[in-house]
Amino acid sequence: MNRRALLAAGSATVATSALALDRPRKLSVGVIGHTGRGNYGHKLDTVWLKLEETEIVAVADPDESGLAKACKRLKTSNGFTDYHEMLEKEKLDIVAVCPRHADQHHDMALAAIESGARGIYIEKPFVRTPAEVDSLARACNKHGTKIAIAHRNRWHPMLRVIDKFIADGHLGNLLEIRARGKGDRRGGGEDLWVLGSHVLNLIHYFGGTPRTCSARMFQNGQPVTATHVRDGNEGLGPLAGNSIHARYEMEEGMIAYFDSIANDGTQNLGFGLHLVGSKGIITIHADRQPLAYWVPGNPFGPTSGSRPWVPFTTGGPGAEEPNLAAIHAVQNHITPATDLIEAVKEDRQPLCNLEEGGMTVEMICGVFESHRQMGAAVDIPLKERGNALEKL
Repeated sequence: MNRRALLAAGSATVATSALALDRPRKLSVGVIGHTGRGNYGHKLDTVWLKLEETEIVAVADPDESGLAKACKRLKTSNGFTDYHEMLEKEKLDIVAVCPRHADQHHDMALAAIESGARGIYIEKPFVRTPAEVDSLARACNKHGTKIAIAHRNRWHPMLRVIDKFIADGHLGNLLEIRARGKGDRRGGGEDLWVLGSHVLNLIHYFGGTPRTCSARMFQNGQPVTATHVRDGNEGLGPLAGNSIHARYEMEEGMIAYFDSIANDGTQNLGFGLHLVGSKGIITIHADRQPLAYWVPGNPFGPTSGSRPWVPFTTGGPGAEEPNLAAIHAVQNHITPATDLIEAVKEDRQPLCNLEEGGMTVEMICGVFESHRQMGAAVDIPLKERGNALEKL
């Protein structure tokens, strides 16, 4: 039988917010973590202490030592070793699904939806297959729950600035999108899931909905076969390959490419994407500051000197960043969490919602299905709703 961890804790310190001037009832938050199996993600647990609109009322973690630490950190005495018990006993408005291990996400989110939670903030990678996306979509449609996925850069104020820069014609024709994972020891399939999901989410943003995926996967230069498939780290499910090369036909007319090679020697600087235009290149470096650089000039023509990499801020290319507070709010999950709160109150979808996160899962699993079909272009949405590596 599960027991509660009872710890003395002070009241949460809350930050001033522009929301809810009449100070309505705070939204109750339950946090789900799993010490030793994904822990509490990238501050998905503590962000709720910084918002005036929310109060953490309970936390669940099957590891008793981790639970005790979490109760102290999150300023609550209400701890559970079984998240199902927490969801049953506490009336929660918002549930934070924090573990980084993706194999837990679907079941945790589904239980939270069925318990009556109005909003869920979930760590990436979102879930492991399109079938798991389908399951959560049906549950959300039935219960009216809003899901936000923690692809923080999707809320970055630079995206709107880049949109306007392109709309004003400074980039010229957007010819293609070139993207890479981190290219560290996880290069290949693991990089595609854990870090590539951030980049693919941004490809979707700039390129529109992907129509097809064609891809090949390799292990030490040899095409991946069933003998290479293993159980992936961080609960990722069937996984293979230390290099992958993917091509997507995008709604907006251009082609987007994603590549990941283990230990590629770039010192992680390739992590992100290049928007290649006829008048220059915008480079976007995920989770860095500045987020973007502008490289002017026809990218295919010779120059008499080196091309400058001009830091691109919300003030424009070459300007000092005038809005660091907004950027820090994104990096610390304050902006995504606030957007989820507003989405719950306004009965709308958050910015990076189940549909957005689901498309990222489709793009990843499209790599597996295309490779299974010897690199053929497969339509998105995928007919194969599971992990195609299981069928090699």
